Amino acid sequence: MATPTHRPRRSCLYMPGANERALEKARTLPADTLLLDLEDAVAPDAKLTARDAIVKAVTEGGYGQREIIVRMNGLATEWGAEDLRAAVACGAAGVLAPKVESAADIRALDAALTGAGAAEDFALWVMIEMPKAILGIEAIAAASANSRLTTFVMGTNDLAKEYRARMTPDRIAFQTALQLSIAAARAYGLTAIDGVYNDIKNEDGFAAECEQGRDLGFDGKTLIHPSQLDAANRVFAPSHNDIEQAHAVIEAFAAPENAGKGVLKVNGKMTELLHLDEARRTVAMAEAIHALESA
Repeated sequence: MATPTHRPRRSCLYMPGANERALEKARTLPADTLLLDLEDAVAPDAKLTARDAIVKAVTEGGYGQREIIVRMNGLATEWGAEDLRAAVACGAAGVLAPKVESAADIRALDAALTGAGAAEDFALWVMIEMPKAILGIEAIAAASANSRLTTFVMGTNDLAKEYRARMTPDRIAFQTALQLSIAAARAYGLTAIDGVYNDIKNEDGFAAECEQGRDLGFDGKTLIHPSQLDAANRVFAPSHNDIEQAHAVIEAFAAPENAGKGVLKVNGKMTELLHLDEARRTVAMAEAIHALESA
């Protein structure tokens, strides 16, 4: 039902719902998406207060073009159903549901959204952070055909816990999970957001992991601190050279003398029609980023 667009999601910043100062500061930060968190970042005895704070903040507005997604508690918890209803009622763009494991979970979440009065374009994002989710990732992605599911968010911290794996710079323990999730997202037209990087002070390490995520095919990265915004926004945006080459490819295939040709040489590179599709996507994303940053 819901479908992803060329909207930039280079930087998806978690902001704890229990911290009203953080919710206020988020109005000024250059994040493409704000993930207002009611789950991991909020202690059990603060859940209700955090929910009220998020509802108040989103209702008041002032977030400009930033996309607002509420990370709810699991639907089966004592807070989940009301988190979902509150997100719908306050005007958020979507919810991020944790610990999904199956297509049945997607159907249950979508039914709950319908029951809460969510529009068809209200987005369902889900955390991919459980072993069963990795084993059933195609079925989960396929459930998007009849639901509001638009986005996978990798939960690498939870995967590390469940796998009993070590977090190493190359993320070797998670490569299968990351790549399967990307494959499923692309097969079914979903957005895919990479997991968080925990060592806030290690700027070089963070930038390197952004580059790895971009190389794997992710659309953006989840962040835990505003200091990570600039690097994520830079790495997950088309570079100046990318944009120039994309325009050159589009112009070459549009030239009358190249009508009907399937393969061209553009700036010394062998270029096929598949590269034309990618060039159009690159230009569309660059234009969307420019519009967002100019708003």
